[in-house]
Amino acid sequence: MKKTGFILLAAMFAQAASAHITLDQAKAPAGSYQKLTFKVGHGCDGSATHTLKVILPETVSGAKPMPKAGWKIDTLIENLSTPYTSHGKTISRDVREVSWTGGPLPDAYYDEFSIQVKLPDTAGKLAFKVLQLCEKGRLDWVEVPAEGQSGKSLKTPAPVLELVNQPEAEHHH
Repeated sequence: MKKTGFILLAAMFAQAASAHITLDQAKAPAGSYQKLTFKVGHGCDGSATHTLKVILPETVSGAKPMPKAGWKIDTLIENLSTPYTSHGKTISRDVREVSWTGGPLPDAYYDEFSIQVKLPDTAGKLAFKVLQLCEKGRLDWVEVPAEGQSGKSLKTPAPVLELVNQPEAEHHH
């Protein structure tokens, strides 16, 4: 009986821990190319997810979403306030949002959505706002923790990636 209670308690904690949209990785080297994987652990109040939209910070560039069977990808390309140079070319327009529409992803299942990006050169925290649209309702994962605040205290926290300087990133492997 004690073992069953422990397993049930562990399952409840595991479910609570996966209750937000999170990034597969907590840290990445500043200035690097990275595959960012957004993990979706549930739908909206029990209903299936049919759209996931990731809003990219202005400092993230060159986004390339990974296709998923059963999902259509759309990207929103906008003018940049600060153009950048990539492979000798000036880039003044770039992907600002990536959306996957389709599925649906039932509430009882989990999935991952990935984008390859070039991260900014400066160390610090980078929040990615994510909109999750479901058959019934939606969840906007857009709350950004204040400096020193944990995202765990927020109801709908945006996934946050900590950018670290190269030597620090290599040191953590």
